[in-house]
Amino acid sequence: MDSIQPGYKDGIKDGIPIALGYLSVSFTFGIMAVNAGLPVWLTVLISMTNLTSAGQFSGVGTIISGAPYIEMALTQLVINLRYSLMSLSLSQKLDKSFTNRQRLILSFGVTDEIFAVASQKSNEINIKYMYGLITLPYWGWAIGTLIGAVAGSILPESLSSALNIAIYGMFIAIIVPPARKSRPVLGVILLSVAISFLFKYMPYLNNLSGGLAIIICAIVASSLGAILSPVKEET
Repeated sequence: MDSIQPGYKDGIKDGIPIALGYLSVSFTFGIMAVNAGLPVWLTVLISMTNLTSAGQFSGVGTIISGAPYIEMALTQLVINLRYSLMSLSLSQKLDKSFTNRQRLILSFGVTDEIFAVASQKSNEINIKYMYGLITLPYWGWAIGTLIGAVAGSILPESLSSALNIAIYGMFIAIIVPPARKSRPVLGVILLSVAISFLFKYMPYLNNLSGGLAIIICAIVASSLGAILSPVKEET
């Protein structure tokens, strides 16, 4: 095992592919948020203070629908709960020089991709590497949002609406690979789709807001998946 810890430059280098990917995704978010009626400055502010991808997309929907704060808070809690688990897992790889304040700062920048890259390091991670790893993805997400928001405010409505479809392609690209490899994952996805159809077309159920529907779909589908197909513990 290499005893030399990666530094800030190593983090910057590892963060380049993540930043490039975030540019395209956040560009779509910027267009969607502006088309939904949010001003450019507020759209960019959301990205600079959240960095939650799926949480931001659902959050814009709850904002536009005029949902109460408690519903928005519960929706974000369910969608972003995985970041808490990632942070707890990643904390086991941090060296002893980390202070509690630094841990709190870095927890803001923990995303799926940043967690995946950091957790694959063979040795302990220091503060310089984590700062470097988060820097470019953060600005990639913010700049991509700004470009998308500006483009959404000046492009023809027909073109902006067409670009909104890109976000659905992104989510499909996320769920298809694991669904092809794991039948339990495929089952959870199909179950969540079936439940969402019920909330969309069934009488009375279709009166529930989108935020509550997301919460129920996520909890029911994931709970049944965990009960019916639990992950076996490794010895």
